Amino acid sequence: MGEELIAKKFGLHLKALREAKGISQEKLGLTSDIHPTYVSLLERGINQPTLSTIIALSKSLGIEIDELLSPFIRNK
Repeated sequence: MGEELIAKKFGLHLKALREAKGISQEKLGLTSDIHPTYVSLLERGINQPTLSTIIALSKSLGIEIDELLSPFIRNK
């Protein structure tokens, strides 16, 4: 799986999780100490998150890391 596809797939999943929780990009950014513009870049698949960003996002969304990464985990 190419890097662009990984970034797009992660971004779409992040957006779906965020919207399901009823959280704005701004609120997600503030609660995870990530700039809201960076949240937008992630959701559009322009950037890929670091491990520390993945941890911060999952905490802010109130989910386990494996749920955030479920599109990349086999048998999920």
